[in-house]
Amino acid sequence: MAVRTKWTVDHACGHEVVHDLSDRAADRRAGFARWLAARDCTDCWKATRSTDTASKEEWLAAKRAEEQRAAAEWAAQFDIPPLEGPERALAWGERSRHQLMTAAHTALVIEGTWDDADWAELEEKARTITRAGWWIDQRDSDGTDLPELLDAATEQDRGTENPYR
Repeated sequence: MAVRTKWTVDHACGHEVVHDLSDRAADRRAGFARWLAARDCTDCWKATRSTDTASKEEWLAAKRAEEQRAAAEWAAQFDIPPLEGPERALAWGERSRHQLMTAAHTALVIEGTWDDADWAELEEKARTITRAGWWIDQRDSDGTDLPELLDAATEQDRGTENPYR
């Protein structure tokens, strides 16, 4: 007698579904049916997942909006020039710049040994880097690395007053 290929599974969500397990080896079908029984059916799983995804997307959009607002306020307060680059990269670059500059200030001035004059010098160097992509590339860097990163920036990363460049 052949091992059955159709299994009726009572899922954890309460739905009963007939599954065709013919694509599984005969000796693995019963175990897989047991595993399926401990989970929601496909329809319930998809419904839960789409709800979770929507709430995560809403949360992420709210978080990005708050970060963007904080970055814009910071840039206005400290007279930081706007970034240059593709439209898609500008907001991300502004958030990345704000986060890295904040991390650097915390590490070097608040927790470190830098004084206001040292920070002012670093801030002036940072103002010259106007390519959004540069700030995005440095987004995972440690705040203490910012002075060295700024020194390593190339001319393509720095802004220019020449509109024909």
